[in-house]
Amino acid sequence: MVTTAVNPYLDRNFAPVHKEITTDTLKVIGELPPDLSGMFVRNGPNPQWTPIGQYHWFDGDAMLHGVRISNGKATYRNRYVQTKGWKIEHEAGKAVWSGLLEPSQKDNPHNFSKNIANTALTWHAGQFLALWEGGAPHAIKVPNLDTIGEYTYNGQLKSAFTAHPKVDPVTGEMMFFGYSFAPPYLQYSVVSASGELLRTVPIDLPMAVMMHDFAITENYTIFMDLPLTFSLQRAQRGEPAMMFERDRPSRFGIVPRHGDNSNIRWFESPACYVFHTLNAYEEGDEVVLIACRMNSTNVLALPQDTHIDSQGDIPRLHQWRFNLSTGAVREEMLDDVAAEFPRVNENFLGHQTRYGYAGKMAKSSVPLFEGLIKYDFTTGNSQTHDFGRGRYGGEAVFAPRPNATSEDEGWLVTFVHDTNEDTSELVVVNAQDVNAEPVARVLIPQRVPYGFHAAWVSEEQLSASV
Repeated sequence: MVTTAVNPYLDRNFAPVHKEITTDTLKVIGELPPDLSGMFVRNGPNPQWTPIGQYHWFDGDAMLHGVRISNGKATYRNRYVQTKGWKIEHEAGKAVWSGLLEPSQKDNPHNFSKNIANTALTWHAGQFLALWEGGAPHAIKVPNLDTIGEYTYNGQLKSAFTAHPKVDPVTGEMMFFGYSFAPPYLQYSVVSASGELLRTVPIDLPMAVMMHDFAITENYTIFMDLPLTFSLQRAQRGEPAMMFERDRPSRFGIVPRHGDNSNIRWFESPACYVFHTLNAYEEGDEVVLIACRMNSTNVLALPQDTHIDSQGDIPRLHQWRFNLSTGAVREEMLDDVAAEFPRVNENFLGHQTRYGYAGKMAKSSVPLFEGLIKYDFTTGNSQTHDFGRGRYGGEAVFAPRPNATSEDEGWLVTFVHDTNEDTSELVVVNAQDVNAEPVARVLIPQRVPYGFHAAWVSEEQLSASV
């Protein structure tokens, strides 16, 4: 008898949930801090229908899971992001688009791909946006998580929009980029604090690359031209269109925030890949970047593929120092523990921080996080919060305490799934005592599948949302 291997991204807690629910009273183990007030929202893939052909984790339709916290109580709701593609497939009652692992659907009457909006979230200038790097953001109402529609800055958006825009906590400006597999390969944009798209400029790259994230400092923007390249010529030869080229160097481009291709400076280092940056800042003549670095990546392979280099795909926290006077580059591993989804207290983004946070990765063929790591960049030490046996979480965001007087005064908030009980909960950890038990565990009435990125929307932001 022939058996078919189960796709790990459609199994267990990677499997989608199909009910959209609203629950007004959630059980809390422990106590929610009285001054923790706002909403935790997590984005992630949740296919509406049985996928066409092979399914990759990146393919699923966006579903938002939100926990609203106020006065020591919590409510929960989950909603699909109702993109144009979601609506077309909802009407059809089946999947219309195939995913990343299938040949391009050039004969699809609805366009060859759909904006799935499933990757990350940001709040800026009164708008809460669900993000996917291949297309426009989608505006979302908070706290009800209903979809408003594509957000194109009054038609001014002419490029794709990264899943990881950066908001300067001092000026209120937001920087983003869009990469493309056709020239121009990279476009860079700045949005004013009031939400006006001020400018978009092309940045020259020698060829198309997958550029998932970038970083900002007080005065600069840092792009990563890494050797995960896209080539139509390769595809025409029957080779992978997307491939990690180990013999190509990594290039880091540093441009003044309001600069353009004429004043970008490029620095080279050994081949690597970075999905996510933690932060960047300026120190004397140097621009410092901290990010999770991998030796290589097999991003479009499934875990059961036997030819992939599993060791090359392990991310670890690294630091680069780019000297703007001498052109020198120094690269250093900060921790040898596998970690991803790095974050900081975003009130300090683009400035030197003492602390950073990331998910501690479990030894697994699929991405699972068994705990949280708090890095102290002053002492070089770290602390770990373990979720417990058979319990795995996701990206933790930092929710600052109102009127805090220190950088780490606040909470780390994330979803955790208990594989022993097949239940999910929201976990709140005191960021100043990460070794301790959670201060609160909010029990969720249905399973929350593993997902991608999250955001903390403060009470002030909820009140100011459009």
